[in-house]
Amino acid sequence: MLAKTVIFSAFLARGVLGAPLEERACSATWAQCGGNGYSGEACCVSGSVCTYVNDWYSQCIPGTATSSSSTLATSTTSTRTTSATGTTTQITSTATTSVPVGTGTATWSGNPYSGVDLFANSYYASEVSTLAIPSLSGAMATAAAKVANVPSYMWLDTFSKTPLMRTTLGDIRTKNRAGSNYAGQFVVYDLPDRDCAAAASNGEYSIIDGGVAKYKTYIDTIRSIIVEYSDIRILLVIEPDSLANLVTNTNVAKCANAKSAYLECTNYAVKQLNLPNVAMYLDAGHAGWLGWPANQAPAAQLYAQVYKDAGAPKALRGLATNVANYNAWSLSSAPSYTSGNPIYDEQKFINALEPQLASNGWTGCKFITDQGRSGKQPTGQTEWGHWCNAKGTGFGIRPSANTGDALLDAFVWVKPGGECDGTSDTSAARYDYHCGLSDALQPAPEAGTWFQAYFEQLLTNANPSFL
Repeated sequence: MLAKTVIFSAFLARGVLGAPLEERACSATWAQCGGNGYSGEACCVSGSVCTYVNDWYSQCIPGTATSSSSTLATSTTSTRTTSATGTTTQITSTATTSVPVGTGTATWSGNPYSGVDLFANSYYASEVSTLAIPSLSGAMATAAAKVANVPSYMWLDTFSKTPLMRTTLGDIRTKNRAGSNYAGQFVVYDLPDRDCAAAASNGEYSIIDGGVAKYKTYIDTIRSIIVEYSDIRILLVIEPDSLANLVTNTNVAKCANAKSAYLECTNYAVKQLNLPNVAMYLDAGHAGWLGWPANQAPAAQLYAQVYKDAGAPKALRGLATNVANYNAWSLSSAPSYTSGNPIYDEQKFINALEPQLASNGWTGCKFITDQGRSGKQPTGQTEWGHWCNAKGTGFGIRPSANTGDALLDAFVWVKPGGECDGTSDTSAARYDYHCGLSDALQPAPEAGTWFQAYFEQLLTNANPSFL
């Protein structure tokens, strides 16, 4: 899906002249080497290449430092050129196959995860194959290759990622025309003033700088792609953390100020993406957040109101829980860090929340739950709210519509295991203190970039095991 030809041109000077590279302390493999606000070295140790990841972050990736091409997948349609301090990175891609014309509309009824296969998107597979596996050997390398084949969601966390949606759907259409029956899974995640109660995943849009209008353009773009690929069933998670923050964190000024924009943008997204081939799930936090007894009623009121304000759209199937978190689906006893909450797993959470949603006007709400990092229980968290790169976690239940609970449509992997939650670098612009706590794995790169040590932890602790 994401074919990148990466051309690196490293120069030796800062300003006019500077110390030769061999005399400077270059960044270690997997460390940061560029990005907005970065003031460290813009070179990498021998055997690594400074690779553009996003405007905030360039990372030292294992590879040769000479100009070379690195193929991350089979096709894409985007071109992006950026410049980081001391490094110029050009990411170019061309479509390698023509996409067939689609026919019909992939409508659904009942559980939208039933009757289709979930697509293991090539973007994540390419991360595993080009970033994780080269550092592994033997059984770990073999196990990592299996992870690459697990279906996971693709995150559309910037406007520039939207072409990847078209590319992925083109890949799916090609396979479906050859006899497969795949659905695509995507996370819509680009609200203005995003991540209002934290800092690690602050987004590209600001409310005071026309962010609401820009977000609507982002949604319109996604809608046009979905309409273009109406022959494919498309499963969406809408805006992780956003509405949940409005339930519990309006004491945070940024969240209070963002409330009306969040509601307006979410309403717009849900209405615009209410298409026959789409099933959507609003993010609803997790058991350790909205599952507390005092939070359940206001959560049910808010989500039901969003549903009703949007006109009870058919495509809004329900809620997604535990996104990018670590909670088990079902436990026989409570981990110590759940602090007395009787709702200490995701099954208890959805079964407590659903009746309250119904009493507030959202009847028939269903759920999906992210189990991508929930395989090891209990985790190494010392407190339940410690969300960043938690120690002692493992890959969990594989994606499946066979859940054993009538409220749960599917176990899913929303968070791509190995992509970082946030940096532990206290000098970074997007540093969040949770990422520097003792139960967070460190040192950690920027949010969304590859975190090899974390991937290896997930792989080692996976349950069911990949080894």
